[in-house]
Amino acid sequence: MQLKEFSLINPKLEASSVFQAIETVIQPEIIEAALKKTNSLESRKRKLTSSLVVCLVIAMSYWSSDSMTAVLKNLVNGLNKQWTKLGQSWKTPVSSSITEARQRLGCQVMSQLFDSVAKPLANSETPGAFLGGLRVMAVDGTLLDVPDSEANAKVFGYPGSRKGTKAAFPKVRVVLLIEAGTHLITDALMCPYRIGERVRALKLLRSVNESMLLMWDRGFHSYQMVNATSTQGCQYLGRVPKNVKFPAHKVFDDGSYLSWINPDRTLASRFNGS
Repeated sequence: MQLKEFSLINPKLEASSVFQAIETVIQPEIIEAALKKTNSLESRKRKLTSSLVVCLVIAMSYWSSDSMTAVLKNLVNGLNKQWTKLGQSWKTPVSSSITEARQRLGCQVMSQLFDSVAKPLANSETPGAFLGGLRVMAVDGTLLDVPDSEANAKVFGYPGSRKGTKAAFPKVRVVLLIEAGTHLITDALMCPYRIGERVRALKLLRSVNESMLLMWDRGFHSYQMVNATSTQGCQYLGRVPKNVKFPAHKVFDDGSYLSWINPDRTLASRFNGS
C-alpha cells in the first residue's frame, strides 16, 4: 500500500508541558526539603539558586543532546515562578558558571530527592499494574558507559576485553526496581562493574512489601534472593536457570507441586558449621 502525504515529524518537547508534568510529582516544597536535609542551600544570594540547579539536573535528562545553557533556557521558560523565583532582569549564565553551580550542589541532594519521590504510582485502572490484588514489580539490571576519566576508572572499572586491548569506557552497573504497570523506577543502586547484579539486587528488596508481586529473570535466581524476598513478606515469580531442578515433593490436583529450594554451597557450609 502506498502512503500518500506522509512525512516524518521529529518530536519536539515543549518546555512548559514537560515541566508542568514534572511539577505534579516533584513540588517545589519537596526540593526545598531535600536541600535543607542535605545542607545544600546556598549560603549567599546567587543567580543560580540551589533549587534551580536541582531542576536543571532533572531537565538534562529530557534534553540530553543539548548544551547545559540551552537546557537552562528551556528550564526558565518552562518553570513557574514558584520554582525559579527569578526577577525580570535574570540572564542565562555562561556554561562555566553552570558547571560550578552543579559542583557546589553535589550529589547528596539528588539522592535524597530520589528517595522522597521514587515510589509506585499505579492505581487500579493502570493496565498491567496488578495481578491477583498484588502490585506487579520487577527487578532488572543494566550497564552504562561513563566518561573515560582516571577517577571513573578507579571507582567503576573497565569491562573485560581481548588481550592487549582496553575497553573504551569504564562501566557502571545499575540495578533497578521497577513498577511494571507504569515502568517507573522506584529504587536503584549503582556499583562498580565487577560487582554482580545478583548481589546488588538483594539490597533493593528494602523497597518491597507484602502488597507486591516481584518478578525477576533467571540471572537473579538464588536461595538468598528467594529467602530475602519471603522475609519481606513479598510474593515472587522468577525464572530459573536450566541447571536448577526442583524435585516434586507433593503434587496438587491442579498439576502444580510443592518443592524445596536449598542454600548454595557457601550458605550450606555456614549453616552446617553453626
